[in-house]
Amino acid sequence: MSREGRFGQFGGFYVPEILVRALKDLEREYAIISSDKGFREEMDRLLTTYAGRPTPIYYAQRLTEKVGGARIFLKREDLLHTGSHKINNALGQALIAKRMGKRRIIAETGAGQHGVAAATACALLGLDCEVYMGEVDVERQKLNCYRMELLGAKLNVVRSGSKTLKDAINEALRDFASSSDHTHYLIGSVVGPHLYPTMVRDLQSVIGREARKQFLALENHLPDALVACVGGGSNAIGFFHPFLEDREIRMIGVEAGGEGLDSSRHAASIVAGKEGVLHGARTMILQDEDGQIAETHSIAAGLDYPGVGPEHAFLSMAGRVEYMAVEDDEALAAFHTLSETEGIIPALESAHAVAVAIRLASQSTADSDIVVNLSGRGDKDVNQVASMEGRL
Repeated sequence: MSREGRFGQFGGFYVPEILVRALKDLEREYAIISSDKGFREEMDRLLTTYAGRPTPIYYAQRLTEKVGGARIFLKREDLLHTGSHKINNALGQALIAKRMGKRRIIAETGAGQHGVAAATACALLGLDCEVYMGEVDVERQKLNCYRMELLGAKLNVVRSGSKTLKDAINEALRDFASSSDHTHYLIGSVVGPHLYPTMVRDLQSVIGREARKQFLALENHLPDALVACVGGGSNAIGFFHPFLEDREIRMIGVEAGGEGLDSSRHAASIVAGKEGVLHGARTMILQDEDGQIAETHSIAAGLDYPGVGPEHAFLSMAGRVEYMAVEDDEALAAFHTLSETEGIIPALESAHAVAVAIRLASQSTADSDIVVNLSGRGDKDVNQVASMEGRL
C-alpha cells in the first residue's frame, strides 16, 4: 500500500483480497487521468457550464445583525445543480470511470443528495447507475428517491442493520466486490479505503480554492474562522484543505449531536468515538464495548453515519481542526433562523454548521469574519421538518 493512503495512523487499505486489484487499478488510472490536460479541461467545462461553478460567497447581513458579533458569510454550494456540493465529486468520478471503460456506476446515499448527483452525472455521460439507500433514509427523503428514478437510476432499498447510510455502503461494497471488472463504485464522501479519501478530497477542494480567492478579493484578507458540517466529511475537507497552511485561521467541523452525547442517539464519531476500522479505513468510529459498530441517529440523514473520513480523524488528532457536536434541536433552530433572516433554506446537514457559526459569532467581536460552507439546500428536508413540527 502506498503511503498516500495514510493520514498519520489513519486511513489505509483494509479490504478483502477480491477488491485489491480494482482499487489498485483505480489508483494507477487516477494518477494518469487526473494529470491529463484534456481531463482537467473537460472537468472545468462541466463544473462551470453544467454544475454552476463558481459558487458565490455571500455576506449574510441580516443573520449577522440578528446574532450580533462577528460577520457571517456563506459559501453557497447550495446553488449548484442538484442542490449540493455532491455534484463536484460525482462528475469527476463518473468522468474517470468512463475513461477507464467502466459503463456501470454504483453509489450509496444517505440524504439522497449524492444519489441524485451520481444519477445526474450518469445521465449526462450515458452510464448505467444503481444507488443503495437505507430504508429509514428512503422514508425521510422520498423526494430525492423519485429524483434518482426520474434521472434513470435504479434505487436499491437496504433493509438490513440500521437501514441507514452505513448499511447502504455495506451493500454497495458487496456489489463492487462481485462486479468491479465493469463497475465503478462512486463513493460520495472521503471515507472508504485508499484511494477514495484522497480522490474525493481532491475533487471537492474546488470549494476551498474558490472561497480563498473570493474572500481575499472581497475583503483583502483571509477569514478568521471556517465552519462546515461533517458526516463522512467531503464538503468540510474540500473547504478546509486549501486553508490548512494558514495557521491563523480557526477551522471547525460540526458533527451530529443528535439527542445528546450522553445518549446513544447521536453520530459524533470524532467527538465521542474511538479508533477502529470501518469500510476499509482506520478512522474514528462509534462502537460498543465489544467493538461492534454502534447505532447512530441524526435529524440529518447525511450525517447519520458511525464513522468519519480518515483525514478528519488525523486533523483532529493533530489539533489543526476543532470538532464539536450540535444537537437536533439547535440545528433545527438554525434551519429556521437562516430561512427567516436571509430567505435561504439550508439542508439540515448544513444547518448544523450554521448553528455553530451563530454560536461562535455571538461570542466574537464585530471585526471578526466567519465563513460557513453551506453545503446544500433544504428543499429535500422541508416535508420532514413540517411533519416533525405537526404542520402537515
